[in-house]
Amino acid sequence: MSDRLSIAMAQINPTVGDVAGNLRRVREARAAAAAEGADLVVYPELVLAGYPPEDLVLQPAFQDRLQAAAEELAAETADGGPAMLVGVPWRVDGRLYNAVLLLDGGRVAGVRLKHDLPDHGVFDEARVFAAGALPGPVMCRGVRLGVMICEDMWTPDVAETLAESGAEILVVPNGSPYECDKGDRRLACAVERVTETGLPLIYVNQVGGQDELVFDGASFALDADRSLRAQLPAFAEQVAVSVWMRGAEGWSCSRAPMVAPAEGTAATYGALVLGLRDYVGKNGFPGVVLGLSGGIDSALAAAVAVDALGPDRVRAVMMPSPYTSEDSIADAAACAALLGIPLSTIPIAPAMHAFAAMLEGEFAGRAADATEENIQARARGVVLMALSNKLGHMVLATGNKSELAVGYATLHGDLCGGFAPLKDVYKTTVHALSRWRNAAAPPGGLGPPGRVIPERILTKAPSAELKPGQVDQDALPPYDELDAILRGFVEEEATIAEIVARGHEPDTVRHVRRMLDRAEHKRRQTAPGVKITRRAFGRDRRYPITNGFRG
Repeated sequence: MSDRLSIAMAQINPTVGDVAGNLRRVREARAAAAAEGADLVVYPELVLAGYPPEDLVLQPAFQDRLQAAAEELAAETADGGPAMLVGVPWRVDGRLYNAVLLLDGGRVAGVRLKHDLPDHGVFDEARVFAAGALPGPVMCRGVRLGVMICEDMWTPDVAETLAESGAEILVVPNGSPYECDKGDRRLACAVERVTETGLPLIYVNQVGGQDELVFDGASFALDADRSLRAQLPAFAEQVAVSVWMRGAEGWSCSRAPMVAPAEGTAATYGALVLGLRDYVGKNGFPGVVLGLSGGIDSALAAAVAVDALGPDRVRAVMMPSPYTSEDSIADAAACAALLGIPLSTIPIAPAMHAFAAMLEGEFAGRAADATEENIQARARGVVLMALSNKLGHMVLATGNKSELAVGYATLHGDLCGGFAPLKDVYKTTVHALSRWRNAAAPPGGLGPPGRVIPERILTKAPSAELKPGQVDQDALPPYDELDAILRGFVEEEATIAEIVARGHEPDTVRHVRRMLDRAEHKRRQTAPGVKITRRAFGRDRRYPITNGFRG
């Protein structure tokens, strides 16, 4: 029996499918932990495969490679260094499980299988994995560890079973994506498990971007008295060693790092930066190109891109039409200068005239309407995609969640692009993030300090500038009202009557609901973007396009 155990929390950034790269990161983390005298290294959920692997995990060749990688790691623990708790898809009796392996003494010394498989929101694990039985503890260096894999912590059954079967410390490997204020919910859930079992708990979360998801890390540890004894940063890799001592009342953490993670607007901005950085980097793009209109959405998207990638990997294009104001042209130039990025100007008037001539016969006798406005947006999309094809840079779509919710965007126009960093960001949040960025800078950001968005961009009335005198509020309620209504419908599934009861005009609420329902087909055709809210469009909210129900 041991009275001291040094546990390293390996908060690392794997890539789905990159078994060789993930294996290298796992080895590097073990070496760093060994240098600090660790007895055990705990890694995030499914770290060898990357999380979430989705249907990739069903490929037998992928499963074979993962098993070989795990066996390689197991053999390496014969060196007398730290043991490892490693997450990997694992086959048992012909069935595939989300598993954690204890690797020690040159072998696979224990296997624990995830019991609670989430199938809500962005998760569909029940589709690809079998559920494991309620687990008992695993013995590591004389200590009985109760392994709960991510979702296993969110309900009491697994923790209760582990406590009743003699676990001494609860260990929770995670692939838990970021959402606004989710850190508080995680901590509250962990406190519940500690309170119920009387056992300390170590929570190790992965960090990094994977398609729409961003994993924020922010790993932590709680003593049996529910006190926070370890806290790792958000949005950054770290291998941190915690030292645990056995006393008369059980195990307690005597030494571990404490770093306050980002919260609120700072955390949301950090999620956007990391999500974009990893999407571009892990997919091998040399950089990004975006339209810089002189409006707040494209300005914030450009700031996020520069903080994520550096100014040398971001290109901006101003594409004025005859309706573009001189203020917008000046504001785009000022924003590009503050960010230190090149700005090209490519007027779209020649394309507008060409399309007008091409369609003159078909449009004869019909008044100009939204058709001509959409042609402008699509001409800009063609320009950006042409630059992407020629230069290799990925196009960023710069629209926000409010516009996407109500369809205030043009298919194959401003919706085109490979990634949409503001896809889950309401317009009111766009303003909050922009003001925060002007007053601060994200840790690890590659952009300049200080103001990066001109004040006039923050204060002028939003406008698509597709016709003379146009402003967004010609077609939409004020954004503070619109966003409050949309949050009710999207995040809460509230009824029209419930939202009206909150003080909104019935006609306005019904109008927003109609726009929300009609725009589903547009949302299905949009680029992926960083998820930051509890219910993002896409896998979180799956509504039918053909839908006769009108609430």
